[in-house]
Amino acid sequence: MTIRTAVIIPTLNEAQSIGAVVSQIPRAVIHRILVADGGSTDATTDEALRAGAEVVRAGRGYGRACMAGTLAASDAEILVFMDGDGADDPNAIESLVRPIAADAKDFVIGSRVRGTAAEGSLGRHQRLAGRVLGLAMHWLYGVAYTDMCALRAIRRHRLLALGMTEMTYGWNVEMQIRAARAKLRILEVPVDNRRRIGGVSKVAGSLRGTASAGTRILGAFGRQIFSAPPRLLDDDEKHP
Repeated sequence: MTIRTAVIIPTLNEAQSIGAVVSQIPRAVIHRILVADGGSTDATTDEALRAGAEVVRAGRGYGRACMAGTLAASDAEILVFMDGDGADDPNAIESLVRPIAADAKDFVIGSRVRGTAAEGSLGRHQRLAGRVLGLAMHWLYGVAYTDMCALRAIRRHRLLALGMTEMTYGWNVEMQIRAARAKLRILEVPVDNRRRIGGVSKVAGSLRGTASAGTRILGAFGRQIFSAPPRLLDDDEKHP
C-alpha cells in the first residue's frame, strides 16, 4: 500500500503481549509501528523494540499516549490505533485502512459486537456500554456506532483537526463524537476479538478499574456533547 500508514499502540505494562502483537502486524500495509508507552515498569519497551517497533515515551493516560503517537507519526497519512494486549486482531487492519486509502471514508472503526468475540474476551458491561453510548450518538448525530473498540483507523490530518482534549480513557468516545460532529465519512466494520495474551486489563480486570474508566468515559461523553464542534477541513489543508 503506497499511502504511508502508521500503527499506534498505547501501552502500560504489556511485556507479556506486546512482542507478539507487533510481530503479527501486516508489514505490507503498515509502514511504521509506534508503541506509545505510558510509563511501564516491566519490560514492555524492551520487548517492543526487540519486535521491531519504535517506542514513544508518552506519560500516563490512554489518550495522552494516543496523542503522543499521533504527533510522532508526522510522516503518516493514515493512523491505525490498537491495544497492546493481543485482543485486537491485526488481520483486520487492512479492512480498516482500505476504505480510507481509497478516499471513500475518513474514519473506520471496528465493531467487536458485529464480529466474532472469543469466549471471555468481551464482557457484558463492555457490550452494554458500547450499545448505550452508540444509541445516544445515533440519536444526537445520526451515526450508528455499536462499539467503542480501540481498533480504528483515521486520516491523520482529520484527527488533528478534531482538536482532541481527552487524555485518559475518554479518548475513544471523544474521537467518535467529534468525528460525527465534524461530518467525517464514517464506516463501522465487524472485527474479531481475541482473549488478551497475558496480564490483567486496566479497565475490565477489576471493579475499581471498570468504575474508574467508566467514570472517565461518561465524563468525556458529557463534556463533548456540550463542546464546540470541530471544523471540517478541506482536503487540501495540511497539518504538521
